[in-house]
Amino acid sequence: MAAIVTDPVRTHVLGVPVDVCADVLQAALDLGQRGGGQIVTLNAEMTMAARADPALGAAIAAAQLVIADGAGVVWALGRQGFRVRRSPGIELAWNLLEQAAARGWTVALVGASPPVMEELRQRLARVFPSLQLVFSAHGFQAADAWPELEQQLLAVQPDLVLVALGVPRQETWIHGLPRPRRGLWMGVGGSFDVWAGAKQRAPAWMGALQIEWLYRLLQEPSRWRRMRALPDFAWAVLRERR
Repeated sequence: MAAIVTDPVRTHVLGVPVDVCADVLQAALDLGQRGGGQIVTLNAEMTMAARADPALGAAIAAAQLVIADGAGVVWALGRQGFRVRRSPGIELAWNLLEQAAARGWTVALVGASPPVMEELRQRLARVFPSLQLVFSAHGFQAADAWPELEQQLLAVQPDLVLVALGVPRQETWIHGLPRPRRGLWMGVGGSFDVWAGAKQRAPAWMGALQIEWLYRLLQEPSRWRRMRALPDFAWAVLRERR
């Protein structure tokens, strides 16, 4: 019988940690109240990447909150007896922006292209007039610009930092920043592009059928190499449970 979890419980899928919790937003808010930390949104593709990339694996293992973003991870947890719902990272990140505006948090954004970042700044100002955006930087910086950018970011001590540099860079970059640091730090992949209108998210019916991966593949056919991780993930989970 599946276990109903109220408080976050850390378990593992193929050796990669993931936290099972009934309410991911509340778990993130609780983490913020405890001083903050890194949030990772885990799917099947990232799980397989973490098994092959020690740096990514270490970043996920050190994260304070790892949520089940993908349907594959939810399925694997179900085979362990955990009843969980898929928690898309793009939705959690937006909910955190809503909380930031309501609670007076300071916010920083890092990543995406210069046009996307500019459009995103304008949209957030319209949607959340009270949002305190204290730092923003696009992701196409020269290599020698990053050390100063990081110092400036850490100096403003934001309450919420959303990073759209793609996997694994966003996770390893957050993990590698100096400690101690306050606030919630979360990698959000392509969320900035969606929020800015540069890309479209999969229709709700595809999300309900848990085939958003197919929509992304149709939008970006070059992702097919990365998608090969999905059957590998399923086969590894089946072999592990046997």
